[in-house]
Amino acid sequence: TVYSDRDAIDRVLPFDVIPRILTATDWDRIRRGVEQRVAAINLFLRDIYNDGHIFRDGVIPEELVKRNPQYRKEMEGFVPPKGVYAHIAGIDIVRNDAGQFMVLEDNARTPSGVSYVIENRHLMMRAFPDLAEGVGIADVDDYGRQLAKALRAVAPEGVSDPTVVVMTPGVFNSAYFEHIFLAREMGVPLVEGRDLVVENDRVYKRTTSGLQPVHVIYRRIDDDFLDPRAFRKDSVLGVPGLFAAYRKGNVTLANAVGTGAADDKAIYAYMPRIIRYYLEQDPILNNVETHICREEEGLAYTLANLENLVTKPVGGSGGYGVVVGPHASKKALRELRKQVTADPANFISQPMINLSVAPTLTRQGVEPRHVDLRPFAVTGDSTWVLPGGLTRVALKRGSLVVNSSQGGGSKDTWVLV
Repeated sequence: TVYSDRDAIDRVLPFDVIPRILTATDWDRIRRGVEQRVAAINLFLRDIYNDGHIFRDGVIPEELVKRNPQYRKEMEGFVPPKGVYAHIAGIDIVRNDAGQFMVLEDNARTPSGVSYVIENRHLMMRAFPDLAEGVGIADVDDYGRQLAKALRAVAPEGVSDPTVVVMTPGVFNSAYFEHIFLAREMGVPLVEGRDLVVENDRVYKRTTSGLQPVHVIYRRIDDDFLDPRAFRKDSVLGVPGLFAAYRKGNVTLANAVGTGAADDKAIYAYMPRIIRYYLEQDPILNNVETHICREEEGLAYTLANLENLVTKPVGGSGGYGVVVGPHASKKALRELRKQVTADPANFISQPMINLSVAPTLTRQGVEPRHVDLRPFAVTGDSTWVLPGGLTRVALKRGSLVVNSSQGGGSKDTWVLV
């Protein structure tokens, strides 16, 4: 099963046995592009919650950032250890028909799917032990060690041997398998909110031998549910007082509260400018051309070309709310026009991208199917990118939708070395 933001139900993630292959040259470009993107995201988050230079310099509208529901005013004036906000990031990448890799979406909150990267490899090697013989393929089994290393590196100041835990909403969450998997890979406890307690602004884990200090929490719980004192008062998943302990610097949360302010689809459109502003570099991986409907020119272009564009709500995820103009009915386009006209700030549009295809085993035999790629990056003292990442595949003939919640599947991703 895999996590769905929309309805959090269990789904089988179909696995295609034909691996996707990336050359060392292609992977080097992707890796450097992801590292650059993650660096810019962390600098952006630090700036918007503190000095706000990017607003005063006119690079991005302040109102656009601060009206985002994922912007957390409670984070203003606070810098987490080593300035790292997005400790774990998943960057969705597509390859167009010209062979160029492009970023389609940034995921800086609680990106899921990394467990399938590793399990897909294990499944392939068990099922076809001779398939990779004599082929140099980058290993994916180092993820748990690298993640644990990164999390320990961002422990509160003065803690030399930090206790790290993975915090899960519980067994009924559809990503629970991944939570167990990551805790096991790192060799750390898996806890729920009820297993933790805050005393004197410090976090402890309940054990049979008493309270044990906790220094770093890799939380797989949304901001709203982390702490009923700070956020949603009806949350039974979080820990009362956790956010106060975090603000006091006594515990590190990964990812930081408020990282969602950086992965909104409207912010995505500004990422090339954000990269140039903070890093003084051109983006290694370009964005897909994006029209921002809150801007007059972008709105006019979108409304004039709805039938040719892919239109997305800025806060959507999992493929929900996306209207693919060339495949939409006249009724759906009329409804979309009303929605965009009524609330243009809630939409962006992009041209149809002819995603690259990969050989895929179907009931009719081996056929091409559209694919994308989600590399995962972890950041502590530095950023490390898991070789390959999660290749998602649109299993329906002609479909461009790879999301598992919309009937997509996954492949093993081989990076040649």
